[in-house]
Amino acid sequence: MVSLYAKLETWRPYVLSILRIVAALLFLQSGLSKFFGFPAVGPPLVGLITPAAIIETFGSLLLLVGLFTRWAALVMSGEMAFAYFMAHAPKSFYPAVNGGSLAILYCFVFLYLVFAGGGPWSVDRVVLKSD
Repeated sequence: MVSLYAKLETWRPYVLSILRIVAALLFLQSGLSKFFGFPAVGPPLVGLITPAAIIETFGSLLLLVGLFTRWAALVMSGEMAFAYFMAHAPKSFYPAVNGGSLAILYCFVFLYLVFAGGGPWSVDRVVLKSD
């Protein structure tokens, strides 16, 4: 059992990078759908949707390459908390009812990245010599 834990521990930093990349790619779809209607048509760019689209698109691109990971993740986590309480929570207390499950999940994944950094496969690690 100890060797399993040791093996898992060696992969931990790389799985962090994979989590960052996959979360960024999934979240990028939200921004692209608002700006370009790809891969699906999003809501019209009015009101708070415009800054949300900017944060989702450019924040996801920063996360994808791991540049300024902690700052981008902080802003994106805040956006998801704001989105949850503004758009989802007023509909119902329960996320399964109000459609806010993804907003909560993204919020906490991004919050984790604020503390964990981008991992070894990131521009932060290679260029800025930080994590």
